[in-house]
Amino acid sequence: MSEIEWTDETWNPVTGCTQISPGCENCYALRMSHRLQAMGVDNYRNGFELTTHDHVLEKPLSWKKPRKVFVNSMSDLFHRDVPVEFIERVLDVCRRAHWHQFQILTKRTQRLAREADRFDWPDNVWMGTSVESQDYTFRVDHLRQVPAAVRFISFEPLIGPVDRVDLSGIDWAIVGGESGPGSRPSHPDWFRKLRKLCEKQGTAFFFKQYGDYAPAPEGTEEKKIVKIGRQGDVRDRDDKKPRKTDAAVVRMGKGNAGRTLDGQTWDAYPEGVS
Repeated sequence: MSEIEWTDETWNPVTGCTQISPGCENCYALRMSHRLQAMGVDNYRNGFELTTHDHVLEKPLSWKKPRKVFVNSMSDLFHRDVPVEFIERVLDVCRRAHWHQFQILTKRTQRLAREADRFDWPDNVWMGTSVESQDYTFRVDHLRQVPAAVRFISFEPLIGPVDRVDLSGIDWAIVGGESGPGSRPSHPDWFRKLRKLCEKQGTAFFFKQYGDYAPAPEGTEEKKIVKIGRQGDVRDRDDKKPRKTDAAVVRMGKGNAGRTLDGQTWDAYPEGVS
């Protein structure tokens, strides 16, 4: 079973990828691929070089209990090097394993939108894109062109504010900060803003995590506090000038930071899905 909060299982008929935007900078899949390669795991013999795995394709058919399945947590199905024919085979397995719900995420929304009409989209496929800041909300417009039964956005890792985004036709939003080596802090107001946008536009809101940084508890030593501006700029420690919109956060690891926002968890799924 997966440790990712919003899914039950991961399935990787493709592994490996290339970085295309700032959200990729601290990619967990890149780190994990090299670790698995060093351990001698055959599917990662090429490290993070994109590789398709025919022998993995029919694995979901052996899972008899219905589950939510994240497709290619270690890659991007719409990477330019994944053949159209292989994408069709992945979707065919999704169709045949009709008792599962399959969740696909891509940053390559130009290709997704361009080729969407070539595919017969199964009713149990959720199609999503990742948006890490306002600069990448154009991906949502591409996603809206896809005739998937469920469309969703992963605002993770959220490394900048998203103040404006059209969520029409979007069923679900996952929101979270960055974790792992080199992680960048998020301003808590970014999460709150997206929650309000989802409430206003009728999109289910799922708060996944703060990430490694969370609001500094009362009594935190000053030297441990990081002050982050509303646009994501981290203040120099020598900068003592108070700013009303700054947030005081502290790095405590995602386990300690938790996933409660304003005192509660936010675990909504698209309508009809638990």
